[in-house]
Amino acid sequence: MEKKDAINEFTKIKGIGKAKAEALYDNNFDTLEKLKKANVKDLLKVDGITETIAKDIKNHFEEKPKITKTKTPKEKKVEKPKPEKVPEVKQKDKEKTEKKVKVEKKEEKTKVTKKEEKEEVEAEEEEEKYRVKKKPKLSKEIKNRLRLRKDIKKRTPQFLREEWFRYKRIPKNWRKPDGISSKMRINLKYRPSMVRVGFRGPKDVRGFHPSGFQEVIVYNVNDLEGIDPKKQAVRIGGSVGTKKRIDIEKKAEELDVRILNI
Repeated sequence: MEKKDAINEFTKIKGIGKAKAEALYDNNFDTLEKLKKANVKDLLKVDGITETIAKDIKNHFEEKPKITKTKTPKEKKVEKPKPEKVPEVKQKDKEKTEKKVKVEKKEEKTKVTKKEEKEEVEAEEEEEKYRVKKKPKLSKEIKNRLRLRKDIKKRTPQFLREEWFRYKRIPKNWRKPDGISSKMRINLKYRPSMVRVGFRGPKDVRGFHPSGFQEVIVYNVNDLEGIDPKKQAVRIGGSVGTKKRIDIEKKAEELDVRILNI
């Protein structure tokens, strides 16, 4: 049985859309006979099929018992009493209520079908979106240095300018304190810490990306030549336009080079 024919037949069952039909087909349920023979436990192993859907599949294939008509002896016809005439106003009210019920049922069915379609689309989008990012091949020494740099960064304070809190015109960005009466320059204990050599990271890992790649700024497709994809990664320059950016991304995929700012 071909895949298209099998999926079309599966979708006729209650609670099964295209995505769930394909999942059943991929799990060796090629024909309707296999679905008939399958247990609820076997159906639950398929992604996206719950207990309620599995039970609906089983109920769909259960044959309804045929009702055998027994012949009864003919009885004499008894004249039924004629129904009383119902006023026209009551009949109109009944027709209105019946129409409302039909409209409500149609709306409920459309809501259910829309929800199922949204769930299927979201599941397909999530599968397409997620990709594992490429990681560099690093030696043990560089890995240890990166960990050390991370630990140093955790304990480094935020270096703020002297008396930034006193005046609004003074920004927070760092400036070395100067002046004879500066308490921060003298390094008194109750003053904040200053920028020093001890807060700096290891020299071998300086300028590395947190992932471990060496960053290389690129402005053209030609700049990608000579890049080692195992150790180096690319950052596209801020002045590059969309046309060049697309060309750089295509070339980077061919060379298996990671782009950091996508």
